[in-house]
Amino acid sequence: MTDRKWVHVMFAVAGVLLAWLLAKSGEWAWSYFGKPNSFAVGTGAFLVAAVVTFIAWRNEQLFTLASEVTTELGKVSWPSRKETLNSTVVVVVTTIIASIFLGLIDGFWSTFTRLLYG
Repeated sequence: MTDRKWVHVMFAVAGVLLAWLLAKSGEWAWSYFGKPNSFAVGTGAFLVAAVVTFIAWRNEQLFTLASEVTTELGKVSWPSRKETLNSTVVVVVTTIIASIFLGLIDGFWSTFTRLLYG
């Protein structure tokens, strides 16, 4: 796919996501007044999302920005699966060590303050 096709896909996915969010928000808001009419909420959400997506898609500045973003993302050097796994292990081990260290300091400090004030 060319960069331009990815931009079109991005706008389509954003439109579907917007329709889903509007439908959920509409059902949530309507539920305060009674049982929501799912068909009405879904249709309204779809229409609003379609109009907003179409307007955003036709906006030349926004389309150019999205095209530039996809071009820049194509230049990104993504980490391999092994690098991601190694980085995750480092973060988890560091978090565990920091938690143990802070737990020991907290235990020491609570014992010290209990002896001092107790």
